[in-house]
Amino acid sequence: MEPSDIFLSLILAIFSLFCLSLLHRKQKSTSTTNDNNSSSSSYGDDEEELIRLPPGRTGFPFIGETFDYYLKSRKGFQFKFVRDRTEQFSTNIFRTSLLGQKMVILGTAQGNKFLFSNENILFRVWWPSMTDKIFPKSDNQPTNVHAKRLRDIISPLIHKVDGLRECIRIMDAVMKQHLETYWKGRDEVKAGELVKKYALALGCNVFLGVDDQNEIDEIVTGIDGIEAAFFAAPINLPGTTLNRGLKASKVMRSKIEAILKHKKTLLGSRKISTATPAAEIAKDFVAHMLSSVDENGQVLKEEDIASHLVGLIEVGYTYLHSTLTMLIKILAEHPHVYDSVLKEQKEIASSKHPSDRLSWEDFRKMKYSWNVVCEVFRQCSPGVGGFREALTDIKYDGYTIPKGWKVHWLLHSTHNNPKYFPDPEKFDPSRFEGDGPIPYTFIPFGGGLRMCPGNEYARLAILTFVHYLVNEYTWEQMIPDEKISYFPIQVPAQGLPIRLYRRKA
Repeated sequence: MEPSDIFLSLILAIFSLFCLSLLHRKQKSTSTTNDNNSSSSSYGDDEEELIRLPPGRTGFPFIGETFDYYLKSRKGFQFKFVRDRTEQFSTNIFRTSLLGQKMVILGTAQGNKFLFSNENILFRVWWPSMTDKIFPKSDNQPTNVHAKRLRDIISPLIHKVDGLRECIRIMDAVMKQHLETYWKGRDEVKAGELVKKYALALGCNVFLGVDDQNEIDEIVTGIDGIEAAFFAAPINLPGTTLNRGLKASKVMRSKIEAILKHKKTLLGSRKISTATPAAEIAKDFVAHMLSSVDENGQVLKEEDIASHLVGLIEVGYTYLHSTLTMLIKILAEHPHVYDSVLKEQKEIASSKHPSDRLSWEDFRKMKYSWNVVCEVFRQCSPGVGGFREALTDIKYDGYTIPKGWKVHWLLHSTHNNPKYFPDPEKFDPSRFEGDGPIPYTFIPFGGGLRMCPGNEYARLAILTFVHYLVNEYTWEQMIPDEKISYFPIQVPAQGLPIRLYRRKA
């Protein structure tokens, strides 16, 4: 958040408090009992006092505890936000107020299981209204209305083995070209910046069929601003983080929509049917999107497809940028971990001709490497968590979650909890050996029916990068004590400059 955003947020907060104070005095003087409209709860304030709500506090009017939540998140202390309240109230569930919503947080594995196991039964997915502004749709329906449709459309690409095999072919080619273009012959690089290049080239190749680097750079200009907008103050004025992010999203959608229109012209009357093999869909995902229909049999509009594609590219970019940059940093800090990853990857490489690409079977052999990635996810997850909405009054742990209230699940509430991961500050890939962590404690992609559909895509993209990088290079940090930035995602603050050493054949 920019200083100007913070200043304007404070002004807005003071103004809101002043107005609400006046309203409260007026209500008190006339002895009326108007409902508080800031929540869609089925209970009024007086009725809420008659049920057993989870313990907690709602903070300032309208703002709630949002500022404290954001400040702790920006400093990497999100787990502290949960821990402080569970310790204060001596319970595993508490209520708060975030983003203008009455909200409940379940900070345990049992809470995660309850939430994920009751998808579309007691809960439904919910996104903050900011999501609808950044990725708008032509019918002005909220994001959750379009979510299932999008999952169905992308399923052949990232759920079916044949589609994933085609993704592997693309990933392999992109990574080899990436190393040749940006790493070869260099003694020093900013790893974070190069990881961005890989993540965006991959997203544009897979989802848009665009492989020209100049065109990719043109399409994704401003994508960092889109990510920052999610965490910005809700003030859309010139110069604010939100304003810049909304403009960047609009420009990127416009560029992708132009690609869609051109592709549609080339397709002519040719359509991609639902019976088309997943591998063929993966080879031309844009054509698949253009041929997709909604639940009413209507072809999707180009502007809506463009909005979906910006979201897919942005999410993939965020996860890969943060995870791979932090992985490079951690491998430099833990030489024994690097050596074990290298040993595993060399065995795979030695069984192949140098011109061969990675296969589906090769990824099944990368068990230790994936354990290392999982530990990076646990310690340095690029995600925050997600939200659900209560579909009815819900009883949990002796308390009532009223209908319409929101539930926020957070990765760090279990990932950084010593109850589930002893000595959580220690980097220890062995946590994931054997049966791994206790179920519902490690949730980097969520869980249940709403588990992130891109989890396999992310796994393959990360391991492809790891395989080729460690087989070619070793490295050391040029700023050993480089600070970590947590906004908008967790990455080294100065881009992780490293000194490269080419491995001998």
